[in-house]
Amino acid sequence: MKFSIIVNMARFDRSKSMDVVAVEALDLVKIADQGGFDIIWTAEHHTIELTISPNPFQLLAHWGNHTKNARLGTAVLAAPYWHPIRLAGEAAMCDILTGGRLELGLGRGAYQYEFDRMADGMPQGEGGRYLREIIPAVQRLWEGDYAHEGEIWQFPSVACVPKPLNRPPQIWVAARDQNTFEFALKNNCNVMSTALRKDFSEIEDLENKFQAAKVEAGNPRNLHHATLRVCCVYDDPSVLDTAVKSVVDFGRNFENLFKNSGTVKDGFPEPVDFDTVAARGEYQAESLKENLLIGTPDEIIQKLERYQATGIDHIMIGPTFGLPHDVAVRTVELFCEQVIPHFKAKEMAA
Repeated sequence: MKFSIIVNMARFDRSKSMDVVAVEALDLVKIADQGGFDIIWTAEHHTIELTISPNPFQLLAHWGNHTKNARLGTAVLAAPYWHPIRLAGEAAMCDILTGGRLELGLGRGAYQYEFDRMADGMPQGEGGRYLREIIPAVQRLWEGDYAHEGEIWQFPSVACVPKPLNRPPQIWVAARDQNTFEFALKNNCNVMSTALRKDFSEIEDLENKFQAAKVEAGNPRNLHHATLRVCCVYDDPSVLDTAVKSVVDFGRNFENLFKNSGTVKDGFPEPVDFDTVAARGEYQAESLKENLLIGTPDEIIQKLERYQATGIDHIMIGPTFGLPHDVAVRTVELFCEQVIPHFKAKEMAA
């Protein structure tokens, strides 16, 4: 079992200055690097204070100067916002600056709000076309001179400058549907997925899609499926209420971005009324505790053993969803101190 963590800089209002936000994110990165996480990820988003990372490569290069063990990745870049030549070159430069530690995660893009401002109003659902064209182009650019005649981009023969440090970074594709799983594996890419706030049957469904895609791609052995869950680990039971409230508030803020139904003022999404989501099971306290990685270290271990039995071999945790900083820090500490060692010991004994 491998473990990785997504660290996103975020704030809900102006009461916390950006220099403090940056320092707190780096706190989590340092703990994760020293505590045994395999990869530290950050997302790309624009004009939204709840995920502050207009250029993840810039942030990863900064974190690279403060870490030495974990690999560093983008989870994920939005393919429609990039040109293949620029992406290949910036990714390679980040790989060099981080000592060859880059993992490159790509997706089709998440929010229509961003597409209206970053992609000339293109419907978000069309982002998959960009994803499917940019990945093979970047792979070829890393190899050497390459000319591209595609549906979206066309350019004459050109070399990517610079090239990645030692070997091309592993590419990961954000996927939930079967076609994207199959595209990823057929193009020598790993898959990252998220079950959102859904129950465990969604984890099983995502892993089944991965296994079916492996068969379709000829059973490659070196490609992996990582799945993301919101995470809060605690040794003080009173933290449970804080975790649930944070998940609900975060979801209310992003609800209008997913559905393009609300407003964003000066970078802060307008949260939907709680009454709008209160009746939905995914916002109920018991469901959230059961479905997400929320609990004591022993409870988290029990949940992850169920994931492992399903076939999942890489867990991505997301502790930056509005938790107070001390709770997020304790989450990462406990995960490093008790959860990761449990699974490492199992591997050693096997």
